[in-house]
Amino acid sequence: MNTNRIPNRLVNEKSPYLQQHMYNPVSWFPWSKDAFLKAKTEDKPIFLSIGYSTCHW
Repeated sequence: MNTNRIPNRLVNEKSPYLQQHMYNPVSWFPWSKDAFLKAKTEDKPIFLSIGYSTCHW
């Protein structure tokens, strides 16, 4: 269980999938110009996570 209760950048996202990850210790960016600018500035690749949130019923 993650005891880190400080939310990351996903805290204000509307997507239930992204909200699931707002307390991850990863410094996630939502899809945004800021994410691409940071990657370009730091000369780093984009790690893209694709997923969805659904009910198992």
